[in-house]
Amino acid sequence: MTLLVNPDRFKQDFDSLAKIGSTPDGGVHRPALSEANLAARRWFLARATEAGLETRVDSAGNHSAIFNSPISNSRSLLLGSHTDSVPNGGRFDGALGVVAALEAARTIKEAGLNLPVNLEVIDFTDEEGTLAGILGSQALAGQLKAETLAQPRGGRDLLEAGMTRAGLTDSGFLSAKRDPETLAGYLELHIEQGPRLVQSAIAIGVVTGIVGIKSYRLIYRGKANHAGTTPMESRTDASLGAATFILTARELVLRDFPTCVVNVGQMNLRPGAFNIIPGVAEFALEYRAPEAKQLKELGSALLSLAEVIGRQYGLKLTVEPVGECEPAPMSERAQAAIASAADSLALSRTALHSGAGHDAQSLAVITEAGMIFIPSRDGISHSPQEFSEWEACLNGANVLLRAALKMAEGRSID
Repeated sequence: MTLLVNPDRFKQDFDSLAKIGSTPDGGVHRPALSEANLAARRWFLARATEAGLETRVDSAGNHSAIFNSPISNSRSLLLGSHTDSVPNGGRFDGALGVVAALEAARTIKEAGLNLPVNLEVIDFTDEEGTLAGILGSQALAGQLKAETLAQPRGGRDLLEAGMTRAGLTDSGFLSAKRDPETLAGYLELHIEQGPRLVQSAIAIGVVTGIVGIKSYRLIYRGKANHAGTTPMESRTDASLGAATFILTARELVLRDFPTCVVNVGQMNLRPGAFNIIPGVAEFALEYRAPEAKQLKELGSALLSLAEVIGRQYGLKLTVEPVGECEPAPMSERAQAAIASAADSLALSRTALHSGAGHDAQSLAVITEAGMIFIPSRDGISHSPQEFSEWEACLNGANVLLRAALKMAEGRSID
């Protein structure tokens, strides 16, 4: 039997969810635990209830819809992603994975299949990081630290406001860990958010792993002085150190770490006036690598570079760690199930790593995790212009469905 999702219902649900928090330019604005995000989660539970699935919300606010196995005390195979978005983001990021997982569970239930595992569709809390980042999945995996809640990326006030709206607490987040022995794996469908699949005209990406990420706050201190009366050769200009670092770091990564990336996404020059030489240059450094060894070596190279540049311009350097996340390899079994599903549908596929963080990296710590990528037009994401052809979305949903059956039953899906 060739089991496929219901294409019309799948599209209708996707479009319905996209209306919640929609923006005039075709995107969505559903920051984690905002009123729009909470409305999206209510929509999810309502659709699950209509489908006859059991619904559940855990103490970290993760929302689940469950197709229970007839076998008591069965483990749970998780399928899902997230319904929160970045501010003024796109319709596909996260939401596609949740809607596809819901449709896969409904399709399996309607086909009258009895699985040896519970099929649990899950919408994780705050994947995008408006509050803290992969918050719900870290809580479920037992990886969430109290310090993260005390000093979240988005600020404690924003987190507290969201928790109040959703009825969540710090203690709830910290007690949401699931026993790994109760899990049978995790599969997540997601847009690639990059150009590789589109450029190579390949339908399905079988994700081999998710990059590790480290971030620092770097501060160069020089000497603020009059911008008009201080000769160029006499300046101790903190901004010169930052500018040189940005350019040289790019060259270093291109030359020595071709599978890695580096980014400086924030900068603050002080005192911050047209006519004052910057005495302080503070900037946010983030770098990513697919393997732990690369992540460590790249970090050493970048921080050494920052020190060399500081000495070159007579600047004092301060380095403050901000965050880190180790690379997360995907399970070989999950990769094989995804590849088999793509082959059964005669879809082209390739193996690739994810350059973005995902809930799957949290789950990979405690269970066999896998990710399915579909092409993103022009590689654009975190933007209202984010788009994937509907045929690609449908292909991804069917690969998810069939990979889930493979993972659940451990048998051929042909």
